[in-house]
Amino acid sequence: MSAAQTTDISDAILALILETLDSEKAEDIVQIDLRGRSSMGDHMVICSGRSSRQVAALSEKLVEKIKTTYGFTAKVEGKDTGDWVLIDTGDVVVHVFRPEVRDFYQLEKMWMPAATEKTHA
Repeated sequence: MSAAQTTDISDAILALILETLDSEKAEDIVQIDLRGRSSMGDHMVICSGRSSRQVAALSEKLVEKIKTTYGFTAKVEGKDTGDWVLIDTGDVVVHVFRPEVRDFYQLEKMWMPAATEKTHA
């Protein structure tokens, strides 16, 4: 597979993830481009659910949508507790947090360039 084909697939998976999270009412969705910055994937998506139940539901829906659309099962960690679920598609890594846990770990600060960091009021 060529680099262009890999990028196309990565971008398509990212688009599906963002669309699914938006339609399922995930909150504060942030996309971070990792290309050229990390070998773990091309993109990272961070979002919040209002409760442990919603975090688990968002994760389940996302994994299901990826499987039906692309025919593979993403790796999932943390779904049982519902505080922080990591979904790894290979090209896109998704973190779904409860808001308090997201505030504690502040992954955006680690990965986003300083000029694009959001300020929290």
